[in-house]
Parts: sequence; C-alpha cells; structure tokens
Amino acid sequence: MKRVLLLFCSALLLFLTACGGGEAPASSGSSSSADISQEETPPAAPTPFTLAVYPEFSFHPALAASRANLTLAPLLYEPLFQVDGFFQAQPVLCRSYTVSEDKLVWTFTLRGGITFSDGTPLTGETAAAALELARGTGSRYAKRLAGVAGIAGEGGSVTITLRRPSGSLPLLLDIPLALGDGERPAGTGPYVLAGEGEGLSLTARENWWQRGEKTLPISAIPLHKVSRSDELIYAFDAGDVSLVDVDLMATNAMGYGGNYQTWDYSTTDFLYLGLNTRNGVCRDPQVRRLLAMAVDRNAIASTVYAGHAMAAALPVHPSSGLYSQTAAAAFPAYNPEELAAQVEGQRLSGRTLTFLVNSENVAKASAAQRITYQLEAAGAAVELRQMPFEDYAAALVRGEFDLYLGETALTADFDLTALLASGGALNYSGWQDGETDGLLRALGAAAPEARPAAAEALFARLSDQVPIVPIAFKNGSVLTQWGKLSRLSPVRGNAFYGLENWIVQ
Repeated sequence: MKRVLLLFCSALLLFLTACGGGEAPASSGSSSSADISQEETPPAAPTPFTLAVYPEFSFHPALAASRANLTLAPLLYEPLFQVDGFFQAQPVLCRSYTVSEDKLVWTFTLRGGITFSDGTPLTGETAAAALELARGTGSRYAKRLAGVAGIAGEGGSVTITLRRPSGSLPLLLDIPLALGDGERPAGTGPYVLAGEGEGLSLTARENWWQRGEKTLPISAIPLHKVSRSDELIYAFDAGDVSLVDVDLMATNAMGYGGNYQTWDYSTTDFLYLGLNTRNGVCRDPQVRRLLAMAVDRNAIASTVYAGHAMAAALPVHPSSGLYSQTAAAAFPAYNPEELAAQVEGQRLSGRTLTFLVNSENVAKASAAQRITYQLEAAGAAVELRQMPFEDYAAALVRGEFDLYLGETALTADFDLTALLASGGALNYSGWQDGETDGLLRALGAAAPEARPAAAEALFARLSDQVPIVPIAFKNGSVLTQWGKLSRLSPVRGNAFYGLENWIVQ
C-alpha cells in the first residue's frame, strides 16, 4: 500500500511540473518560435477616409467628364441653390431673389462676405461668368440652361433673363460655381484641392464662410489615384477608397464587392413605357389605357431594379410636392385580369405589337420582358426587339414600334416639355395635343404655390389620354465601407449633403 501511495505522489509531482508548476528555465538570450508567436502584434493603423480621383481629368464642375472627379465637386464648389431630397430649392450662395411679373427676368442677391479659395470675392460678375460658362458649349449643364436668353452680374446680384416664363428657376440652379475655366478652378466650398500627382488631397478651408455654423467631421481627405473603372472598383473593394457614388442599374454597370453599405437617394431618371400615338393600334386612347394595365411598376422597381428605383404612377417623383395620390389613382393601374378580359374587345387578338428596348441595359431588357410576358399571358402577341442603343434610337426616330421602354433624366422642376409637347425633342410617341401643350406651359410658368394645382390639371389630361405610361424613378447609390460612416443623407448631385452631421469611425 505504501508503495502504491509513493508511486501516486511521484506521478502527481511530474504532472504539476509539466503544467508549469516548476521554475522557468533561465533565458539563453534567444527566443523560440513559441515565444515569438506570443508577442503582441501592434494594431494596424486605421485607414483614413479616402476618395478616388482621376488626376488626368479636369476637376471643373461644369466641364469635367470623370464621375469620380464630379463626386468631389460639392466639397470644392457651391451652387446658388441646393435641391434637397424632396426636390425643393434650398438657398446656398443666394440670399434672396425677385422675379418679374411675366416670370422672364429673375434677379438673385448673393450672400455677402464669401470668397473663393484663392481669396477672390464672390460677386455678381464672378457668379454670372460661372453661369455663362455653364450654359456654353461643352458644359454638362448646357441643355438644362438652353432656355436662358442672357445672364448679367453687377455688384452683389445676378440677373437671368429667360426665353419662356418659368416659375421655378431656382430648381435649375444647383450648378456649382467655379472661378474661371481652368482644370482646377477655385471654388467657395469647404475644401481646397492641394498637392500634385500621388500627393493630391482635400484640405478643409480655414476661411470657409459657413465654418462658424457647420463643423466638418474630416479636416483632410487623401485622394487615391485611379485611371480606369476597374482600378476604382478594386480600390474600393480593397478598402483603399472609402466612398463611391454610382448608378448600380446603369448600362454596363460593373459590380462592387467587399463589405459595404448602400445609401440610396432619389433622382430624376424617369423610366416609362412609350406608345406610338401616331400610327397603329395605339392611336386609340382606350388601347393605350388597356396596355398600361400590363405594367407592374411595383414589381419592376423592387425586383427588376433590386429596390434601386421607386415606383411612380405619375411622371414626377413620389417625393416631390407635385405628386398627388389622387392624380396617381386616376392613371390605369396594373390589372392582369382586366387586361385579359379586354384584349379581344380592343382588337389586340391576332395583331402583333412591336416592342423596342435597348438590349445593352440588363434592367431595362428585364423590365420589357416582364411587360411582354404579361401581355402575352392576356392573349396579345408581342415581338420584343432587344436592340443595341444606336439601332434602338434610330428605330424610335423612324416610328417603327408600337411600344418602347424609355428612360430620360428630367430636370428637378420635372419639366415634361421635351417628352410630351408637340415637336418635343424626346416625343418619339408623336403625341400632339394642344391642351397638353397649354397645360405644360401653365405648369412651367406657375409660381411655387400654384404648381401643385397646375401639375394636377396636367396629370388629369395625361391619365385620360395616356401618351406614356410612367413606371419608376431610378435611385442613385452611395457606397461606403461597412461601419466606417453613419448619418449620410446624399441627394442628387451631392453625395456629401449634410456632411456636418456625419459620424466618421
């Protein structure tokens, strides 16, 4: 028994020694691999908030062609007005304005004490010069300002004279103002572009006129150089770029990977079903109303566009104050049962409808296919022609269609003249109606308080005649690295709207 107890105690002593109960061996001056693995690795330095830049392209907000450089524009330049998420014009550089009784002459008084980043004062003359450049050849705003007859600046005010009356001109003036026409012009915004080549960055301005009211969450923003779209995507996926502003539903849109958050914002990119009102069966408004019942706009917005669109029964965005639920209810709604019941009665049986869509955009092609399936299920014959854009556009001009799926970027005042007025540049449907023309002019000239009523009158005519079938408005998307930013509130044309409210991790 004693022998057993002795053996047990010996084994216990060996066990405790193996578990570290004994003294550690003296250091020999060298470390084993086990010692190295237990040393603490210093934490990696956090990646600063970084934006992409194409250094070889212009930074001018009116003349630039690079989307990444244009994303930077709101940080460097400011407009007279900013259009918010409800499509209302909020004054920025403009302090007040007056408009003539005929709505042709607008005078904007500028805020005082504002300077460009090089110290040049903002005056009526510098603002007028910037707007003149913005309506000139080569500017991305030239089409928007085509109705401007003249611009003059003096002292602290700018006067804009129009060719036709407008009651909502401020909605068109969210144009960033730059000093001159150089590649890197000065602006009045919160940041200034500094450095060259690989060392480009944005630095917060000490003399920014809003600095006393708004606190910027980032004092310096490094710029990551890219030269191709695939480089930008790789840089974002790798975390080298913190934010990108993209159209996820664009033609040939490239996919982003990694772990990111999406912040969608409303745009004026309008998706609609066009109808040939000049030739063929769609000349009959009853047929047009019937065909509208094949459009499941909610499914198209949520499924085909993956939620990056907002269904709309009217040709204005649902977030706009012009959108009326009463008017929307008067438009023909998706109704496959009624569609099937009336196809034969409206002489659609046995007749093939030609339906055009641009094949280069996957979302549009899918939306057109969904509408085609619905029409065919109701008993109508449809020839869906998916065509490259150039062929598609040429067929529209020639009127070789009964239906087509269209998209256009409207202005923030939702002017439908080009799309629906007699002789409008985008009026491929051939719609000519004196009453519609008059209602379009009335809406364009209406003062802000009268615009909802003028819009409702126009929508009543459109719901009765159905020259087009509204489907949805696309969203734009700001993508950010997961968990790095919060409280973003981007708007059309300004990914940094409300920057002072951001929280940067």
